[in-house]
Amino acid sequence: MTEPSSTRFPARTHTRPSPKAILVEQDGPVLHVRLNPWEGADTLDAAALDDLATLLDDLHERPDIRVLTLSSRGKDFCLGADRGEYQEALAADPTGAGLRRIADRAQRLCQSLENTHAVTIARLHGRVIGAGLALASFCDLRAGADTSRFRMPEVGIGLPPAWGGAMGRLVSEAGAARIRELMLTCDVFDAEAAQRLGLLHRIAPLDRLDAVVDAWTRPLLRRSPEALVLTKRMLAGYARADRTADISLLDSHLLTASLQQHAKG
Repeated sequence: MTEPSSTRFPARTHTRPSPKAILVEQDGPVLHVRLNPWEGADTLDAAALDDLATLLDDLHERPDIRVLTLSSRGKDFCLGADRGEYQEALAADPTGAGLRRIADRAQRLCQSLENTHAVTIARLHGRVIGAGLALASFCDLRAGADTSRFRMPEVGIGLPPAWGGAMGRLVSEAGAARIRELMLTCDVFDAEAAQRLGLLHRIAPLDRLDAVVDAWTRPLLRRSPEALVLTKRMLAGYARADRTADISLLDSHLLTASLQQHAKG
């Protein structure tokens, strides 16, 4: 979720106009995907969710794409989900059905990111908050600038950490004890702490971050495609085995119920 200054939603229209939600550039077998925030809001709106999901669906027919990098053109990688958009969805349909559809989209996107055949690399900078951290956690490899800052703010704003089914993924990647602490306290943590937790594999100065991504990409392209895909599927299978009580399909209901209470209060 977004890191806000209060529990109230901002009162502005959140419908994205013509600018594309993501920018995509292909370099041979590598696909560079960049979030393209608008109006200075480095958040994940429904347009970004839709565009990312469509891109990942299309990759099923693109075995030539071996590596996918995910970054952002914004000042920060991502400040979380667009809560103003959530307010608009509730105003349009107080039953919460529209909001549940947006939240379900996030869950399907994260599953697609975890399951795609391409090796996915998150390139993180600035602040990585809530849904932004959740999205990055589903990438295979994660590199962050040494100035990056991370936070899981949901509990602090009275909401469950229910975006994209990320709680199970974060626990699997970093361990229940530390994720429990960070979710309950909503503490900000730095890149070094994220690396110790396993949320980042590498850290580097911002101007060296692309070199880190390239250092991963070059050897990956020399590997057998079949071996990489099989290894990815095996790793995903073992990770999901740790999530035998995965209740991520309920996340949209939990989020909707909480936001409806906020709207009433």
